[in-house]
Amino acid sequence: MAPRMPPETLERLVERLEQAAAGLRSGDLDPDRAAALVDECARLAAQAGAELDRLVRGDAAPPAGQLPLT
Repeated sequence: MAPRMPPETLERLVERLEQAAAGLRSGDLDPDRAAALVDECARLAAQAGAELDRLVRGDAAPPAGQLPLT
């Protein structure tokens, strides 16, 4: 079983994905760095998906200010 992430981590993952996307859109990256960033995006998206699954199942607390799904 994957370690449980604190609720704010989901928000942080989204921020990191947005930053990576902005970097990719800028066109300023060399091909190797762009490929590494795409791999990082895939890893971050998988982590965010796993955290969302935990939230939906009720295994984790929702992010601050968000009501739990019922």
